[in-house]
Amino acid sequence: MLPSFSPAATAVATPPPKPIPGGYGAPVLGPLRDRLDYFWFQGPEEFFRRRAAQYRSTVFRANIPPTFPFFVGVNPRVVAIVDTAAFTALFDPELVDKRDCLIGPYNPSDSFTGGTRVGVYLDTEEPEHERTKAFAMDLLRRSSRVWAPEFLEGVDDMLAAIESDLAAGKEGGASFLVPLQKCIFRFLCRAVASADPAAEDLVDRYGLFILDVWLGLQLVPTQKIGAIPQPLEELLLHSFPFPSILVKPGYDLLYRFVEKHGAASVAVGVKDHGMSDKDAINNILFLLGFNAFGGFSVFLPFLILQAGKDAALRAKLRDEVRAALERHAGEVGFASVRAMPLVRSTVYEVLRMNPPVPLQFGRARRDFVLRSHGGEGFSVAAGEMLCGYQPLAMRDPAVFDRPDEFVADRFVGAEGEALLRYVYWSNGPETGEPTKGNKQCAAKDVVVATACMLVAELFRRYDDFECDGTSFTSLQKRQPS
Repeated sequence: MLPSFSPAATAVATPPPKPIPGGYGAPVLGPLRDRLDYFWFQGPEEFFRRRAAQYRSTVFRANIPPTFPFFVGVNPRVVAIVDTAAFTALFDPELVDKRDCLIGPYNPSDSFTGGTRVGVYLDTEEPEHERTKAFAMDLLRRSSRVWAPEFLEGVDDMLAAIESDLAAGKEGGASFLVPLQKCIFRFLCRAVASADPAAEDLVDRYGLFILDVWLGLQLVPTQKIGAIPQPLEELLLHSFPFPSILVKPGYDLLYRFVEKHGAASVAVGVKDHGMSDKDAINNILFLLGFNAFGGFSVFLPFLILQAGKDAALRAKLRDEVRAALERHAGEVGFASVRAMPLVRSTVYEVLRMNPPVPLQFGRARRDFVLRSHGGEGFSVAAGEMLCGYQPLAMRDPAVFDRPDEFVADRFVGAEGEALLRYVYWSNGPETGEPTKGNKQCAAKDVVVATACMLVAELFRRYDDFECDGTSFTSLQKRQPS
């Protein structure tokens, strides 16, 4: 069951609800104007900040990309939410329907997932949801025996590559992005799919790049990229959906890889959860590629960068890691990282400031009153799309002191831990539990533990390190005590 929230919605309005401020503008022109603000003139965060300030409300109406001209059947109108109290409505399965709204009003074709509507696109009231969520939870439970050693083996390979690049004196340091993605891809294949990429040379060499393209083609209509001049980005990347045929050969390669080498994981779906081979494989690929690989590829670089630019924080993390490892025979693992409160708090603070998925969506099942701070109510009509922008909701000044500052020890101690109920990165509060009946990320706890293990392994090996952008410029190997 979901934990009890301070009510975000009630059937009876007391006091009377207000109309939601804001608007959608003229047909075509209104959505186009908001799209240009979102991608070009303001950027996503400023887009939500300005409208919240303009309407003096943390709940307001706006259009969300993608829009005109070639997104047929996509309604960009949303009720935007940027405070912690109203945000909780998005976790209530009695209030919101999560059907086909993972990334908003735009829903990529299921041809990207082999024709299967995978679990994250299913609503809790659909019969297949419980089956696919149970399958995901089962895979994660079975992977627990090998998760830590496989991850640490991947980190070992990653750091060896980075050390080699640093020793070669590469200008600007040693980029960690590709070595990190190789680590993530290989360990996830082994832990989640029970399939070793080393068994297929093409998969081992190109699998992570296939996933990058596969993810990008689905998400790019909703993302600000910044790699090309903005007018070209609007014309070439934000004006139409991309067809799955562009990545089908790569996806089929990964499908055959899981089918052949991940038979043990596929069998879990078929024998224990009554799925077809096809649906089990497509769900494994989505869990591995979208949820895990995509999420880690966004989140872990932010974690490394945050530690890499703060020498005082690194010193404190190093001391805590080494003290905890002394009590756990020097072993980095699930048990030892639980004894590292500052490391865990740092991970939570990165998730608060830079959640891997910034937007969460849900469609109102019925008319209801959306409650914000102080009981302020807003009338939401059945069928309206709610859009919660996490980077602002999790910097709510009504909850967090110094909300826009990175405070590494924010979640240390009893008072700090109490704030975890307002950390929503996992499609639910950090104090909640994933179940077959809700939409909270099945890997919520293991994601945090994995990030902690990365930090712990860095300080087990190195006395210090420095970063410039996404490159290590210095790795100071640990000196004997």
